[in-house]
Amino acid sequence: MKKLLLAFQFLTIIPVKDTGIVSDREVGGSAAFFPLIGIVQGALLVCAAATLLRIFPIGLTNLLVMLLLVITNGALHLDGLADTFDAIASRGDRQKKLAIMKDSTIGPAGVIAIVFVLMLKYLLLNEAYSSSTPATYYLILFLLPIYSRWAMVPAIFHCRSARADGLGKAFIENVGVKELLTATALSLIFSLLAVFVIFHKPDLAHVAFSLPALYIFSLITVWFCGRRFGGMTGDTFGAVSELSEILFLMMAVICLRNFTS
Repeated sequence: MKKLLLAFQFLTIIPVKDTGIVSDREVGGSAAFFPLIGIVQGALLVCAAATLLRIFPIGLTNLLVMLLLVITNGALHLDGLADTFDAIASRGDRQKKLAIMKDSTIGPAGVIAIVFVLMLKYLLLNEAYSSSTPATYYLILFLLPIYSRWAMVPAIFHCRSARADGLGKAFIENVGVKELLTATALSLIFSLLAVFVIFHKPDLAHVAFSLPALYIFSLITVWFCGRRFGGMTGDTFGAVSELSEILFLMMAVICLRNFTS
């Protein structure tokens, strides 16, 4: 329970019971429950969309749903995305890039990254709605935060820390096979349950394509960050989460447009 509460503290602004003093091992262990945070957020998104669609058109509904996701995250992942892209755009050495990521100010590259990510999410959600049934649209909304939270776990598992200290290092050094397998199992189980509830059959095809693709994306990100920064940081994990949402929505739209009638 303590590790689950830690996961809520790290990934959301949802108020939970104070966990008190925690060890680095408990910090790493909380990663196993990242998909459960996505489940809570996914349920919130579905409930919000179902309510808002009774009042507003789909364009405004998707905008408000995106706002809800950003608010519940405390804009933490968007901040990590901006810091990461500011560092990528820098022409300095690794130490300068890491210093840029630690700086609280956001540069032009970070602003552009946030704008494009939000625009892409908005357009992809609109396309997902117009290319599918309401049930499929709700399934996509439910799975979106689950898979993006899960994508951080393989990235943490496979990477090395770019810094000698910090929260990111505590995760990297304490996420093992157990945490990765637990997070993956939770993602698969709740994905299949959602598919069964919506479509009344445990159709693995609805979810099987996403996790392998996001795993590969996480590995590519680990390699890229290793080359650019000497490893990964908490900011790059936030970037993985945000970009995973884009990738998942793109895959969903491609499938809807090409493999459904």
